[in-house]
Amino acid sequence: MTYAFDFTDIGRHAGLLARGIGVTLGLTAASTALGGLVGTAGAITAIAGPRWARATVSAYVELIRNTPFLVQLFFVFFGLPSLGIHIDEVQAAVLAMAVNVGAYAIEIVRAGIESVPPGQQQAARAIGLSGPQVFIHVVLPQALANVYPAVVGQVLIMMLGSAVVSQISVQDLTYAANYIQSRDFRSFETYIVVTVIYLLLAMGLRWLLNRLGARLFAGRTPRSASRPPATTAAENA
Repeated sequence: MTYAFDFTDIGRHAGLLARGIGVTLGLTAASTALGGLVGTAGAITAIAGPRWARATVSAYVELIRNTPFLVQLFFVFFGLPSLGIHIDEVQAAVLAMAVNVGAYAIEIVRAGIESVPPGQQQAARAIGLSGPQVFIHVVLPQALANVYPAVVGQVLIMMLGSAVVSQISVQDLTYAANYIQSRDFRSFETYIVVTVIYLLLAMGLRWLLNRLGARLFAGRTPRSASRPPATTAAENA
């Protein structure tokens, strides 16, 4: 049996696909910004907060990392109205994505903060910097440089994982694909096109974030990427 590919009908829905791409990227940007703030604040609390706050952060991280994102999304969208909190589907998607990103970001940023040598903090205090100044100007830039590749990876994972928000009628790229195939009955062609779009989005976003990281952290080499010192002949002898 020979299958005849036909992509002509999909071209008629180019505008719908473009709007879906815009929604997907918008959700990713908003949730990354909010999740980054949650991750930074949570990492600081996990390291230097009181015991009850550290326990709360730890419980939050374990809860989010060990439950499916789809369940978290349904809890936000269908559960919060039961508590009297009414939000639309886009707000629910952003909130659920930010909560999910934040949990992973806490562990990533915490690892970055702990990777900064204590001697640098002591040297910064010795020249008169206050505690907040040391963190903002010395610790945080190095911490983010050290873990930036992991941050990029998490952003890409969340962008691809955002496909499930179509389950609550958010009109993202996957929602557009479902709509097109339900009208034109060309499921194979539709999902081939959408798969290629997601692939291009992921590759383009990775390239953009890597370029941004190169500018933001110019001159700061992550410790994991630093080269070991050369071994001299005398040391080898």
